[in-house]
Amino acid sequence: MNLQNPLIVQSNSAILLEVNNPLFVEARNAVSQFAHLDKSPEYIHSYSITPLSLWNAASMGLSALDVEARLEKFSKYPLPRNVVDDIKELMGRYGKLILESAGNTGLVLRSGDEKTLAHLCKHPDLKPLVGQWVDKNSVEVPARYRGLIKQVLINLGYPAHDKAGYVDGDPFSIGLRETTGAGSDFVIREYQRQAADSFIGNAASPGGSGVVVLPCGAGKTIVGIYAMSLLKRRTLILVTNVTAARQWKREILDKTSLSEDDIGEYSGEVKEIKPVTLATYQILTYRKSRQGAFLHYDIFNCQNWGLIIYDEVHLLPAPVFKFTADIQARRRLGLTATLVREDGYENDVFTLIGPKKFDVPWKDLERQGWIATAKCVEVRVDLPQAEKLQYLSLTPRQQIRLAYENPSKLAVAKQIVDDHKGDNILIIGQYISQLESFAKEFEAPIITGATPNKRREELYRGFREGEIKVLILSKVGNFAIDLPDANVAIQISGSFGSRQEEAQRLGRILRPKKRGGQAVFYSIVTRESKELDFAMNRQMFLTEQGYCYDIQYVED
Repeated sequence: MNLQNPLIVQSNSAILLEVNNPLFVEARNAVSQFAHLDKSPEYIHSYSITPLSLWNAASMGLSALDVEARLEKFSKYPLPRNVVDDIKELMGRYGKLILESAGNTGLVLRSGDEKTLAHLCKHPDLKPLVGQWVDKNSVEVPARYRGLIKQVLINLGYPAHDKAGYVDGDPFSIGLRETTGAGSDFVIREYQRQAADSFIGNAASPGGSGVVVLPCGAGKTIVGIYAMSLLKRRTLILVTNVTAARQWKREILDKTSLSEDDIGEYSGEVKEIKPVTLATYQILTYRKSRQGAFLHYDIFNCQNWGLIIYDEVHLLPAPVFKFTADIQARRRLGLTATLVREDGYENDVFTLIGPKKFDVPWKDLERQGWIATAKCVEVRVDLPQAEKLQYLSLTPRQQIRLAYENPSKLAVAKQIVDDHKGDNILIIGQYISQLESFAKEFEAPIITGATPNKRREELYRGFREGEIKVLILSKVGNFAIDLPDANVAIQISGSFGSRQEEAQRLGRILRPKKRGGQAVFYSIVTRESKELDFAMNRQMFLTEQGYCYDIQYVED
């Protein structure tokens, strides 16, 4: 027992962490590898230890003893015995069930714990998916159920370790350049190399499926390109939109031996299948009616792909999980800045794409200079008096809309833009009418979902080249856009309490700057409204990464 320590571990697996303790940063970094941040008020942060957080920790090589040792190191009081037992039990389940190849006959589900395996196989969800018993420790599984059986098992609390291997896919040579198209040296950073190597695996720790977590601006695309060069196989890359597809194409052409003829785009605009194909999530999930068939599902099997890359895997649409369940024999690499999903599909990412293979704290890369130093500022403003009275009579949804579109935000944004003259500024929001009024006031161009891709490319290019200093973005600004010189972001409205959106928006300004300097992320929030509650939730993931918000008030 050490009362100077910052942690209190409670018997319900909750962890309380004192912010003002000298050991706060060290304890936060230790705990965040196996626990989720739930709340982050000023003085006490609360975490929860969950099965998925422990299984992800186990997939990264942490043991139950490692977790227990970290908790003991920073805890004020003795650890509750039931928490220690639960950690051992849950982490012990990871890998207790193993899926292995059985040659031409399909797969087997194997376990050293014959009683657990026997009981699980009697469960009504699992029983129809298994075949004949091979022996008391293994049972046959049809290969077509590989993905489905993993989904069932994780829902039963026993994530399967998939060692059934992968099809090689058709060979396709992909070499890396030593210099980029612009003539600068091209070198894979050490953490990018480690991330790709962790995914590829080795004889002692086989890879082939999993997720790499890196902050926006840290070069996740390079990790994907490096993995492609190691495997040298035909590759399907799934991306959020056409803009992202074309950015990937530019990067591949700039940094590899591939030519234009080697790379295809499969989107609403173009339908090309090439040895390296970039397909959008929108086209994969397109169907003529709500009950209709997905018309482009066959892209997963129209080529003998050796690798499928899921860019921004935290945004993966739910229907794509069904497709992915059917292609478990192909290597799968997920790339993301955050594993946070607001729809509750984290288990499916873990099961069908793969467990977390590599992660690095954002602040570590900031200290090393690989991403920009960033300051987060929350500016709290009041509603005008008339709107404040109106707010009280509205429905909850109407109140949220009014708070987000608070007209007082415009004056605050003007002051911020004045304070950052000469900087490259993004104004990002949720509501088109609000964004259009800001665009008119600032005489700035606007990009929304309705903006044609050609026009988007023109505006992004103008911003990159310094011709445009203020650019207004709708939710399209959440996704993969390459604007390396953006150093100020002003968030005027968002998707309720979305933590992933907050991370993505900060990520728009995290690419290292040619001139150095600090990036600033402003979030303008209406006081005494539901928006303020949402703001606190939105900030949790970034708080877990070590960012803190400077709170400023604008008085009437």
